[in-house]
Amino acid sequence: MRILPLLSLLLAAVSLRAESILPPNARVAVIGDSITEQKIYSRYIETYLLACTGRSDIKVFQFGWSGERAGGFAARLENDLAVFNPNVASTCYGMNDGSYTAYTPQIGGEYEKNMRAVIAGLKKVGVKAMAIGSPGGVDPDFFKRPTIKGELYNDNLAHLRDIAKKLAEENKQPFANVHDTMMSALEKSKAVLGKEYGPFGGDGFHPAPAGQLLMAQAFLKALGFDGEIGTINVDMKGASTASSGHAVKGGENGSVTLESTKWPFLFDADTKSAGSNRSILPFTSFNEDLNRLTLKVKNLSATKAKVTWGGQSKEFTRDQLEAGVNLAAEFTKTPFDNDFAALTNAIIQKEAFETTLIKNLVTHMRVIAAEAAEEPTCA
Repeated sequence: MRILPLLSLLLAAVSLRAESILPPNARVAVIGDSITEQKIYSRYIETYLLACTGRSDIKVFQFGWSGERAGGFAARLENDLAVFNPNVASTCYGMNDGSYTAYTPQIGGEYEKNMRAVIAGLKKVGVKAMAIGSPGGVDPDFFKRPTIKGELYNDNLAHLRDIAKKLAEENKQPFANVHDTMMSALEKSKAVLGKEYGPFGGDGFHPAPAGQLLMAQAFLKALGFDGEIGTINVDMKGASTASSGHAVKGGENGSVTLESTKWPFLFDADTKSAGSNRSILPFTSFNEDLNRLTLKVKNLSATKAKVTWGGQSKEFTRDQLEAGVNLAAEFTKTPFDNDFAALTNAIIQKEAFETTLIKNLVTHMRVIAAEAAEEPTCA
């Protein structure tokens, strides 16, 4: 049996899922500190929103700022967001707010005060939906600070996680549990790949692509996506069908050709290096939660069948195919590879420009405005 999707380059709009908090014409601001400014998890989020939802009405802007705490963003929020006018935002603060020391009530109080200011500021500028994120975690095998061990700093970050969750609940907004998503996968991956595996980066807290995928996972789940990329139904004795976002264009004798406006999320090649987002997949539920492109086959006479997709072939049992096989999880090469890579590269260039725009131009407008207000000739 041969499955040959034909990739469409158009991202057509489809009906919104009930679970997603993204409104029509969504403008999503991805906000945070240097971890956000790495422009990796933000890129994964943007790529997913553009490629995997089938929607053409979503725009994304990355507002990461190295070294920033929640209070720093609260101060620049109104000025900097004016260039984009978002109606959706994700926030990820806490790593710097914890001050790289043991938790104290003063640290928690300051973080809570500043996060309240951020949330209030976002509401003021018209943001209706927020994925309020916790800080991530640190990898004790790589996090080396003279003042504190990684295990103790994770305790601090867990306290800040709880504060972020409380604020999300108070404001009736979704909570992105970045901390637990990362720490759970860290423990599982270390047990298999060893202490040398570093998904949280060389310094233990600026995540490598493997850790950044975990962050994107937490935010995408908070934004309400159910992971249903699509279902392809092949009937060996009848016509093939497909779910929304996939149109059957032809096929016979176990072959089907599709035109797809909802793509699966694709991963790097390496299965062991933390520099590859694929390496973390066995230790988290990204594909199960967010990336299901399911093939179902009925009326198969043989006990097994070979599925060919994107030039790669794998064998599955009749029972597996009747129950459904997630092509996105099973295949490492897909018909979407080249176009997914092209979209990713375009987003990399775009987000790099966004950092330059905000840090070198837009944020200075608040200073210029303040000075102009004090200058009689400009008033």
